[in-house]
Amino acid sequence: MPKASRTLLTPAQMAESIADLAQKICEAHPAEEPIALAGIFTRGVPLAKRLAGELVKLGRPKPLVGTLDITQYRDDLSTFQMVPKLEGSEIAFDLDGLDVILCDEVIYTGRSVRAALDELYNFGRPKRVQLAVLVDRCGRELPVQPDFAALKVTLQPGERVAVRFQEVDPAGDSCIIESQPSSR
Repeated sequence: MPKASRTLLTPAQMAESIADLAQKICEAHPAEEPIALAGIFTRGVPLAKRLAGELVKLGRPKPLVGTLDITQYRDDLSTFQMVPKLEGSEIAFDLDGLDVILCDEVIYTGRSVRAALDELYNFGRPKRVQLAVLVDRCGRELPVQPDFAALKVTLQPGERVAVRFQEVDPAGDSCIIESQPSSR
């Protein structure tokens, strides 16, 4: 049976939400302090790159941008129907003493963030690590909260948030709630 879906954010609302996230980041970080954005594969990467562009539009120096592949640090791989492709992390700058903002499209259980922190600290010791997400989905399993979130939602059992970015998804930008129809 196909999944039912409803729109959470239109492409225009996604763009506006990312601009709002960048504004929140600017308000929390003095202009003279450098920051780095680390996108969590897969969809945290385009989010980090778009945030970097928005920060530049707001007059900030271009932030350093890196990517984190958390596949090797996941504790829930056995629950995946398909194991994610190993992309490899790329942090081509010194993290020591730097403010780093992890970027992911959705936070739900907190497990991806825990894995990202494990991978991030392989590259150095940042001064501070924060988390920016497009969607904060309630229902944590770990005590992890985003510092910057565009939207907070509570979903019903059987529902999930699906965010797509045109950079990695052929169908283009979308942010929807998918639900599996009951089999009654």
